[in-house]
Amino acid sequence: MNKDFGFPKLGPKFPESPHLSETGKRIRDAIVQKQDLLRAHALEGEELGVLAPATLQAMHEAGAFKITLPIELGGYALGARDTAEIVAALGQVDASAGWTVIVSNAARNTLAFPERARNEVFSVVDSWVGPLMFGATVLAPHVGEGRKVDGGFMVKGKWPFGSGCKIAAWGSVGIAYTDPTTGTQRRAMAILSRDQYEILDDWKVMGLKATSSNSVQAKEEIFVPDYRVVQMDELIGHLNGLRGKYEGLAFMHSPIGSMVAMTVSFAALALGMARGALAAFTEQAKKRAPFNVPYDTMSDMASIHVIAGKARAVINSCEAVLYRHADEVDRRAVAGEDFFPPDEPAITMDLVHQIHECLRTIDGLQLALGSSTVSVSNPIQRFVRDIHVLATHGAFRVDPMAEINGRDIFGLEPFSMMAALTPSSSAPPGPPRGPASGEPPGLRKP
Repeated sequence: MNKDFGFPKLGPKFPESPHLSETGKRIRDAIVQKQDLLRAHALEGEELGVLAPATLQAMHEAGAFKITLPIELGGYALGARDTAEIVAALGQVDASAGWTVIVSNAARNTLAFPERARNEVFSVVDSWVGPLMFGATVLAPHVGEGRKVDGGFMVKGKWPFGSGCKIAAWGSVGIAYTDPTTGTQRRAMAILSRDQYEILDDWKVMGLKATSSNSVQAKEEIFVPDYRVVQMDELIGHLNGLRGKYEGLAFMHSPIGSMVAMTVSFAALALGMARGALAAFTEQAKKRAPFNVPYDTMSDMASIHVIAGKARAVINSCEAVLYRHADEVDRRAVAGEDFFPPDEPAITMDLVHQIHECLRTIDGLQLALGSSTVSVSNPIQRFVRDIHVLATHGAFRVDPMAEINGRDIFGLEPFSMMAALTPSSSAPPGPPRGPASGEPPGLRKP
């Protein structure tokens, strides 16, 4: 690769994005410089079930856990393009590290809480090595139990999938309770301190092993003061109110823009894994002799050339799609333009499709190289396992997302999405709907 055959040296394929900041490039480049270290400790993290101490320290030094936090509170408030490039650089060597950075965004939810809660959580923003907060079972159908008492809530329950819980300073969980005034069932998010929950040893999975996505549990009732609880039907209104309250591109995004930016980050994780798998494939093919054909190395085989060429095309296509959407999120934020609810499913489908294209590519690279890749010390098998876990996440499965898009295409009524987050103050209104505006009826509603 990149041999000199007398052609001019290749430069960047496209001009640099105007939405890449100097801070974002610095953090991305710091991660790239630490990739050998991160790669070396990836297996250790899998064995521990949490990011290795050396990995955690390297990410802390690069500032990776603060990329979406407010500048005023010690973060960098980076935009979608910056975040995607940083996550892709992590995914190229350790997908668990990239996943943990994405979900560390949970600390932003604290900004929807009263100032006292925010100050408590952010008091350790500079010293804490790891995410400030994890989230567990906040939006799930079944959450923990709450009971309103004077000054707060008594809470208990079990909350699965608390990614980063072993290394986070605080936790956020979902609760359901009966409003004592109205008798109605309500949902809320509660912030827990580290002494209020037990981490269960139940993250026994095939991939993304080092994300410490364990369940957390409070067997007996614990007291959570009112200022550490926010009602779910008010959360979107609170988060929308943050727009422009803090400096930085991350706080210029609309609510739907923020949702798209999050999905872009997960697609960037898949992109990083595909890049890492192709790099490992190329290196190993140059050293390995084929099993049953008379070539010196597998890199001499035409079939290997075909696999590599197709893989690079998928990677280039994924870059084009996800960076286009990342740049559009940032462009609209700077211009003060909103996304509307009908925009989101089509963009998400684009990104989910790219995740699955990367999955098929990584699978193909492993199958082409053969049995040498099944050793736990071989990074290719880890990329295979990690991207399969990513792609099985409910938000990133192709067929359900395609069905949502298909209903839109055929003008059918959209499904109700994320009912727990039905806002008390609505999201930005969309343009006029129906035949008069040239749009078919049945598009997704705010």
